[in-house]
Amino acid sequence: MNKMNHLNFFMIAGEMSGDILGASLMSGLITETKGKVAFSGVGGPLMTDVGLDSIFNMSDLSVMGVFEVIPKIPMLLSRIKKTARAVIDEQPDALITIDSPDFCLRVAKIVRLALPNIKIIHYVAPSVWAWRPERALKMAKNIDHVLALLPFEAPYMEDAGMTCDFVGHPVISNAVIQPEAVEKLRADLDLHAGPIVTVLPGSRTGEIKRMCPIFKDVLINTREKNPEVQFILPVASAVEDLVVNMVEKWDVKPKLLLNKNYSISEVTNRKYTAYAVSSAALATSGTVALELASQNCPMVVAYKANWITTRMVKKFAKIDTANLINIITNTRKIPEHLFDNCTAENITKSLCNLLFNKGMQDNVMVEAMDLLGLGNKNSNLWAAKSVLRAIR
Repeated sequence: MNKMNHLNFFMIAGEMSGDILGASLMSGLITETKGKVAFSGVGGPLMTDVGLDSIFNMSDLSVMGVFEVIPKIPMLLSRIKKTARAVIDEQPDALITIDSPDFCLRVAKIVRLALPNIKIIHYVAPSVWAWRPERALKMAKNIDHVLALLPFEAPYMEDAGMTCDFVGHPVISNAVIQPEAVEKLRADLDLHAGPIVTVLPGSRTGEIKRMCPIFKDVLINTREKNPEVQFILPVASAVEDLVVNMVEKWDVKPKLLLNKNYSISEVTNRKYTAYAVSSAALATSGTVALELASQNCPMVVAYKANWITTRMVKKFAKIDTANLINIITNTRKIPEHLFDNCTAENITKSLCNLLFNKGMQDNVMVEAMDLLGLGNKNSNLWAAKSVLRAIR
């Protein structure tokens, strides 16, 4: 602590999912320290809203896939050096890196050499249970403590030599949507009482460009099989203009949830309300599965990558599912259409099956939320408490 008896944390988030985690953790630290805390680092709009002054735009780091990273390497190396230098200059009480391991762990390595006694905490355990188990051992060289989102991850981290706490998932703090919010969204979007599908093509430029053409055909096919179905598309702020331009060319147009003129909290609430009002969701594979499950919204997930990334995943994957609900519950109830299987025809069949057979996924979604801590007292503070225990 400094002379003002405040804790100083340098935090790094590289994409929207990390921004959500970072903002939740910052809020928890403010609560637990009664406001005696200061933040610096790299983050997005949610972390900025809580009090982070980001040293550069987080979107610089939101790159996914081997092919997409290559042209960005010079810029990413520059950002790594700039970030590490900022940590070394500030000498905070702890460096907290959030997901984005390719970037964050490189920063941590440089910082560890310069500041051997600094506490370095990583938020989101690497999925060593899914692929590349050697990552835990490599990470342990520079990371002291890990905050795990999934209840079965701690032993993997501890075996590698780090301390680790399961801290739940911030998705559970957004679980309660009031009936008035649902009715307001219905009125705002002129939604009828028939089936409604939320469409989620992703939050990265590469994802949008790959998934939107496929989802466009799924909407056409689904409307042909069920003329009453309506579609909602909550647009991620980072790709809003791109999505609007692409959807404008679709024959079946979803009702867009845009971000302009809304606060960050309002955008989040409207997105979760869309999940709550929907009969099903068509989603690009990722952590959005947990958000949908928190609103008991059945889902079909899909993902298409470039050729190189596809080959790498197929070669090194240790499990046969990428969906977190399937993984957490050790079931395969959530339909997945990944890589070569990601076609409009396959996805349409699964989506229509959900619409015509309600309740198919209810049990696994409830089970997953229970395992993640939904209903447990002060679960939104678990991550903050774990950080404070680690540094004290």
